[in-house]
Amino acid sequence: MRCKRIGAGAALAAGALAVTGLAFAPAALAVTPQTATINADCGSFGSGEATLTATQDGTAATLTVKSSAITAPIGLGEDSISSTLTLVKAGGGTVDFTGTENPAMAAGAPVEVGPLSGTVASGDSLEAFGGSLKMTVFGITITCTASGPQSPGPFVFD
Repeated sequence: MRCKRIGAGAALAAGALAVTGLAFAPAALAVTPQTATINADCGSFGSGEATLTATQDGTAATLTVKSSAITAPIGLGEDSISSTLTLVKAGGGTVDFTGTENPAMAAGAPVEVGPLSGTVASGDSLEAFGGSLKMTVFGITITCTASGPQSPGPFVFD
């Protein structure tokens, strides 16, 4: 009888360890690629390479846009830029990522906005080319567009 209790106790302990291991296992990356680059044209505000970074948690996704080629026209406070990043869906339609998050930037500093929030569905394939980034600062809207497809390819969400 004592062997059965020890065996049952060992099985319970092993089960508890397995569950704990699953709880602390790293989450699988849900979006690929996680980063992509584009050549962005923001008119008189600058043009050049920009990096887009994507994350996903279920149907919630975020994108951050950074570019050292595109600079802040004036000093900007934290969370002072209202941004909408529109990405084009493979097969038609668009998805908007919006937000007012940005770090403080000095005049001439590289532009960074995000994370911008949006909703995605499993299997969505989203591309910056054909979409736009609109940033509103002190009532002035700056529109940036990609001059070609993003590299290494579109964001594909699980």
